[in-house]
Amino acid sequence: MNNDLVKKWKKLVKSKLKALQSWYDRLFLQFDSAKLESALVKLGIKTGDTLFVHSSFDAFRGFNGKPTDIIQLLQGLVGTKGIVMMPTMALTATAVDYALQNPIVDIKRVQSRMGLITELFRRTPNVLRSLHPTHPIAVWGEDAPSIIADHHLAQTPCGSPSPLYQLYERNGKILLLGTGIEVLTFFHTVEEILESKFSINPFTDNIFDLQVKDEKGQLWDCQTRLYEPSVSRKRRLHPLLNELKRMQALSECRVGKLHLQLFSAQDVLKATEQLLDRGISCYE
Repeated sequence: MNNDLVKKWKKLVKSKLKALQSWYDRLFLQFDSAKLESALVKLGIKTGDTLFVHSSFDAFRGFNGKPTDIIQLLQGLVGTKGIVMMPTMALTATAVDYALQNPIVDIKRVQSRMGLITELFRRTPNVLRSLHPTHPIAVWGEDAPSIIADHHLAQTPCGSPSPLYQLYERNGKILLLGTGIEVLTFFHTVEEILESKFSINPFTDNIFDLQVKDEKGQLWDCQTRLYEPSVSRKRRLHPLLNELKRMQALSECRVGKLHLQLFSAQDVLKATEQLLDRGISCYE
């Protein structure tokens, strides 16, 4: 059997298995927005919350709604007095690589590479995007203008006064919709807060002079340290997840096959401090 025929059969088998999996999901794992809402309320999301969301729409197997339904559901749960935030970074490699290739970033045009839901959220009416060249955050809610206002002044992408630092100050919550904890952008905020306590420095020694263009075409300067690639490659957050569980600070459930996890930003900081006190690092 020649290679072309083998490839053809493999492609056919893969297609049939995918169709079978889709049929199984629709038949046995189907859930709608109402079931998802019930699960989110059970986790502990309520009106007035400040909520940072990581998501993977690929994990919504059996969901009979649209990605925009998820966005509307999250907005409805926290209400206009609450806040919904999502990461909208365009990174496909390290922040250093991205900055070297993109010294000027047009915040209106650059798309989010953090998943389909984040890109649709970025385009949603009344959602504002913070002015940062490497780590822009999309924010919805009454306080969104003040939350994004000074992100370009942050000395590290997720430090003070970034939206993620304000997530910590507001005792906000972090929701993982079908993702693992390794995507946790807020850990970068923890890295700035606890920088002096880490055995290795997670940040670059040099400061990057970057610019970001707002929706009106105005350029804003941004001087920031970025994340040292050699350290970032060592980062493993499973000890943090285990510590959150040990603290009973993590709520989780499933709807269909979708795994949902919720915890607070302040508990992430506390858990990291406790790990460091016991000599446990997230860089090993």
